[in-house]
Amino acid sequence: MIAPRWRTWHGPLVICAVAMAVLMSVSAVGLVVDGRTVMGEGVWLKPFKFAASFSLYALTLAWMISQVERWRRTLWWLGTVTVALFVLPEISAITFQAVRGVRSHFNFATTLDKSVFMVMGGAAYLGWALTLALGIFLVMQRRVDRAMAWAIPLGVAISLAGMSVGYLMTAPTPEQAQALAGGAKLITIGAHTVGAPDGGPGMPLLGWATGGGDLRVAHFVGLHALQVLPLIALWVRRVPLVLVAAFGYAGLTGLLVWQAQRGQALIHPDATTLLAAGALLAVVAAATAVLRRSPARSETPGQSTFAEPTQRRREPAEQY
Repeated sequence: MIAPRWRTWHGPLVICAVAMAVLMSVSAVGLVVDGRTVMGEGVWLKPFKFAASFSLYALTLAWMISQVERWRRTLWWLGTVTVALFVLPEISAITFQAVRGVRSHFNFATTLDKSVFMVMGGAAYLGWALTLALGIFLVMQRRVDRAMAWAIPLGVAISLAGMSVGYLMTAPTPEQAQALAGGAKLITIGAHTVGAPDGGPGMPLLGWATGGGDLRVAHFVGLHALQVLPLIALWVRRVPLVLVAAFGYAGLTGLLVWQAQRGQALIHPDATTLLAAGALLAVVAAATAVLRRSPARSETPGQSTFAEPTQRRREPAEQY
């Protein structure tokens, strides 16, 4: 008898998602009862946001891995390594610094702070590589759902681009680079705000800067293409519409990077940004309208994302 589908989900990733949900709850309580702040934000806001993001990331990968027919053993181990060497070190470092009441990112104030940030940086690089590897093996599956066959690789590609935005934040700002060139020893290297110092006024809950550009916006939006595009594919069931959605999503991510690097807050776009956003929206809307009026070919609605053989054979070593 084939086990219920939910029982085939990747165990370590599911446990990771549950643990992140618990951390979200703890962090939410911390935001209420702990009045300490770091850079103008409650010390527990960053663990809360990262736990939420990692929970979605882990659940998405657990679902994707549960659907595969090929490379199951490889994907299972890649998922486990992702939890052990990416998610856990990253969230542990962030939570550790929150408990201490100090900044986790870009913090070079002490040897300990520098070491913690180096751990986070190494985990982020490894997470990027592991997500790429998982994406490659997921793309190599046999699928009956052609829309999903496009949504998964495009979602992985845009998500990797969103992850890469994080590396822009680790580079020294012009002022920091000048100080370093002069031999100064800095306690902060890197920033997520452009055109204003980190720690200025920000949006409620999200904390994104309102006094300058914030690279975290594009980082967040791009990262979650991994969830958004497969959901769109499940909804529209048509390859052309998925391609239009991917184009629009990638365009939005690029637009947000461009806006932030020009020192503009998300909620204070200038005329040029609004014009570019309007053009992107017009192209996506026009393409969607044309495609929705055109005859739809069957995209095998209602079938599994991945190919389902009549009788599934599992090797004993692959019963995870």
